[in-house]
Amino acid sequence: MKKLFGTDGIRAVAGQPPLDPATVHAIGLALAKSLGPAPKILMGQDTRESSDWIAATLASGLTTGGATVESAGVITTPAVAFLAHTHGFSAGIVISASHNPWEDNGIKLFGPDGYKLPDSTEIRIEEEIFRQLSLSPLTPEPSNPPEVNEADRAEYVQFLLAQVPGLSLDNKRIVIDCANGAASAVAPQLFADLGGEVLITHASPTGRNINENCGALYPKVVAAEVVKHHADLGITFDGDADRALFADQYGNVVNGDAVLLLAARDLQARGLLSPATIVATTMSNMGLEAALKRSSIAMLRAPVGDKYVLEQMQATGAPLGGEQSGHIIFSGKSTTGDGLLTALLLLDILHRAGKSLAELLEDLKTFPQVIVNVKVREKRPLDSIPEVALAIAAAEEALADSGRVVIRYSGTEALARVMIEAESEPLMRHHADSIADAIRTELGI
Repeated sequence: MKKLFGTDGIRAVAGQPPLDPATVHAIGLALAKSLGPAPKILMGQDTRESSDWIAATLASGLTTGGATVESAGVITTPAVAFLAHTHGFSAGIVISASHNPWEDNGIKLFGPDGYKLPDSTEIRIEEEIFRQLSLSPLTPEPSNPPEVNEADRAEYVQFLLAQVPGLSLDNKRIVIDCANGAASAVAPQLFADLGGEVLITHASPTGRNINENCGALYPKVVAAEVVKHHADLGITFDGDADRALFADQYGNVVNGDAVLLLAARDLQARGLLSPATIVATTMSNMGLEAALKRSSIAMLRAPVGDKYVLEQMQATGAPLGGEQSGHIIFSGKSTTGDGLLTALLLLDILHRAGKSLAELLEDLKTFPQVIVNVKVREKRPLDSIPEVALAIAAAEEALADSGRVVIRYSGTEALARVMIEAESEPLMRHHADSIADAIRTELGI
């Protein structure tokens, strides 16, 4: 059972355990000792004000443990995965808490193949972290972060552009929301030579405004900007740009389910969807499953977390997978969710089809869906709490074949997520509130 790693690395309030200086230094030491002799590490970070000291402290632990460290500076999570694999690094590390508020931060790890580490490896690293802390729990002396290799970002941009040869945004107006995060350092350079009119927003990070009323957590913000500027499309990223959401020209938010549908159909039309199967998660809408079925495409469901989507893709050979939240993985192109790559590939689909996003999604009819997040003080098994179990059973019985009930804990935050999908919106909301209230009463803060 993992104690430090969640579904996407280690994440906490910056400065507090396990992201206090002593533990961060121990994480660096443990990672260096887990990677064999003289490992070479690539490190990147997002725009939080804590990212610099965490990067410096982590690098100090890594070098003390015998590693050499190169920094790509402020850069997206998938860029680190790509560069670590391309240049034969022993591991890639990203200092980021993704979509979390600025007070939080995190440490994400990638192996030399560019993939997130399996749970078994994370458990071994955890054991070494606790061993290092027991040997030397003292706070390390502060040090300077490693020197930044500016060429890394340019190389990643060229890799992205090579995936969409011939893409042109001429006669298009696109609004891009960078969430005041890592995309702020990459998106302006990426879109500079694609033509059209590109309006970059929320690309002025202060260290404390990442994800603040912008980005993929607030997709209606870019949707409103699309309407305001009479744009053709809106694109919005989260703090580390490993996911992207969209808005059509009418200001309708377009999530990862819709992107999966368009990407699957495009791959199928070009003879590249073999097997004719994609991987989504338990959170994906039943409407996506129905639309894919009409195109003779099967949909498998994995647990939430793009690493689990990827595991099922690898196990089944499915060439495409992703999450409703906007993490999309294209086999052969990326080893993890990549918001910038997803944006380019979607733009390429629209360019080749000669149609708008709204036109291509006309037949996607989604079931009403609600997600209620409940802050919890602990993560006890929900089926062991009688009142919660009764509320869940009542919802499942009432919805039967006309809906779905998915209750789970967040892997990155102290939250219980209540998701209900149903043909009847009043019934959906009633049961979502009933379950959320039961959880709140028993576990709420």
